[in-house]
Amino acid sequence: MPDSGVRRIGDRLVLDFVGEWNRVEAGGKEDSSLQVWTLEGTAVDQLLVYSGVKNGDAINDAVLTGSARAPLRRFRYRTGMQPDAVVALFAAMFGNDGSRFTSRAVEPFAFAGDGGFRFRYELIRRTDGAHLSGVGYGRVEAGVLYALVYQAPRLAFFPRHQGKVEQMARSARLK
Repeated sequence: MPDSGVRRIGDRLVLDFVGEWNRVEAGGKEDSSLQVWTLEGTAVDQLLVYSGVKNGDAINDAVLTGSARAPLRRFRYRTGMQPDAVVALFAAMFGNDGSRFTSRAVEPFAFAGDGGFRFRYELIRRTDGAHLSGVGYGRVEAGVLYALVYQAPRLAFFPRHQGKVEQMARSARLK
């Protein structure tokens, strides 16, 4: 069911969803800090919303990436990780199935308040050779990670929805 407007994600993260997003029940734990959303279908685009990843939590619970034959490896957030280390964690997760992740930039960004960061990346998916562009936004507050990560094919879908995702990132706040 398409959804837009202001939504509370988890205990503290509030986002203003721009566009008609569909939440995907990805088979993760009910109390997971991750929600997966899409505009075009998960084979095309994915918005990963992390609403409070604590020390030792895996960032890949319920993520729809890789092949079913790839071994499930858990990529765990650790309190004290700097933005570059958080980006490296996402790079390892997205590249776990042999996909090629290339970081393009990591820069300051006011995500959910001051002290956040934005990262841009490209991904060549191993399973189908698709070239994806991605952008992520994150902030660590009291040792807890809040993040928004969006990826889609770079030639059509990413540019079409990038503005919506940027607007959503700018709307993010913690309650």
